Amino acid sequence: MKKIFAQSKKELNQFVRDKLTVALAFVLPLLSLLLFGFGVRLEIKNIPLVVQNFDNGQLSYDLIDRLYKNDQFDPHSWDGPHPLKYALDRGLAKAAVVIPPDFSRNLRQGHTARIQVFVDATDVNNARVMKNGIIGTLNGFLQANKLVPDNLPIQADIRLWFNPGRRESLYVVPGALAVVLWIFPSLLAALAMVREKESGTILQVYASSITAFEFLAGKIFAYLIISAVMATFLIISAAFFFNVGFVGDFTPYILGLFFFLLSSVCFGTVVGTRMNTQSSAVQAVATGGFTTALLLSGYLYPIRNVTYPLNIVTLFVPTRWMVQLSRDSFVRGGGWQYDWYLPIFLALGAALFFRIAYGNMSKMQLKI
Repeated sequence: MKKIFAQSKKELNQFVRDKLTVALAFVLPLLSLLLFGFGVRLEIKNIPLVVQNFDNGQLSYDLIDRLYKNDQFDPHSWDGPHPLKYALDRGLAKAAVVIPPDFSRNLRQGHTARIQVFVDATDVNNARVMKNGIIGTLNGFLQANKLVPDNLPIQADIRLWFNPGRRESLYVVPGALAVVLWIFPSLLAALAMVREKESGTILQVYASSITAFEFLAGKIFAYLIISAVMATFLIISAAFFFNVGFVGDFTPYILGLFFFLLSSVCFGTVVGTRMNTQSSAVQAVATGGFTTALLLSGYLYPIRNVTYPLNIVTLFVPTRWMVQLSRDSFVRGGGWQYDWYLPIFLALGAALFFRIAYGNMSKMQLKI
């Protein structure tokens, strides 16, 4: 244990003396969290919409007013002989609505009134959002003008739980915490390991009496402490900038965060034992860590949207389980009843990465 603590103390002293590494541990994670929190928006808004109205009735103007008062759509004007083709084909608008000449008269007489809607489906997800937004606006228009019978067989009373204000930051920021806390601890650990090779001090480790286990445990323990301070700093920053806080029992998150940070540091150690230069270590962490954390964790889109065989790969991405645990702890507050298995999966991931790093380190020592 003395050798492990001595190795950890040496790592912490080197970390404090290196100002660039300190900035990498605290400044860049904070900037990344702010970038994700303020920059990532999963719900499209301010969609440019054009309306071609061939009806002069009051109902048509009422419909146009409702479309433009919807937070999703912004009015767009156009020129030319073919306004819809001009606006959509050139990308000046994402949706267009055509109101026929008999629109108001048919509604007044109780007949079916048809309108034509064009949606730019280049982006399939946004096309679905635009379609639902227009349908929702039409339903509100019909109810406001009492064009829908009161005795409908089914009436839905919808209530939003957990996030009634539909704040996107409440969904984006907890996931961003998991992504950022995967990238930077692993990067710091990888650079620390590779730095030993570049400076030649790794040879002293091979020649000393310290074992591979003690050497790795000392490094991992030191950067686990640094990662814990980093995580505390980011959680406080998230509460300050985005008003995001724990809901319900937070102990599953604390335990899961410990194993998640341990997994991140161990993953960085695996990279460090395989790479020989800092540039290659950064590339390996960026490719194997950041890319999978961003695309295969459920942060940007649900895991169920990941197709085979990548949906199997997601099972081995620790960020997937941490994103789920983080969002539950900051939004829903399910507690141990629903999150009991997540710390277990994260602990298994940490054990797997440590075993790989230990195997790599043992082979390196045997070559000397």
